[in-house]
Amino acid sequence: MIQKTMYVIAVQDLAASAAWYRDVLGFTVREIGDPGWRILERDNCRIMAGHCADATPAGQLGDHAYFAYFTVSDVDTYHAQVAANGGQIIKAPRTEPWGMRECAVRTLDGHRIMIGQELS
Repeated sequence: MIQKTMYVIAVQDLAASAAWYRDVLGFTVREIGDPGWRILERDNCRIMAGHCADATPAGQLGDHAYFAYFTVSDVDTYHAQVAANGGQIIKAPRTEPWGMRECAVRTLDGHRIMIGQELS
């Protein structure tokens, strides 16, 4: 049985990316004994960030730069926090016909993270 979901992401600058997730999205950063990896955690979300200097930058992937979809209890409040913390908002919160209120932010490496709230 699946107990947790963990995202794995390649980043160009591990220290800068870990600081961004901490300072902008409110994650905690945990070292795991390997200098090339960090665990980023917030609530029920866990991300393994790995230093991959030769990875194709997500910004060059166009519409394929989506990395994660976070479901939150209040998208407007979280959006306001992310924006106040310096996050690059690429989609302001709006209600979608599929029953979600969503916004999006771009990471330092150009990945897009969707943030949504179920409206039903």
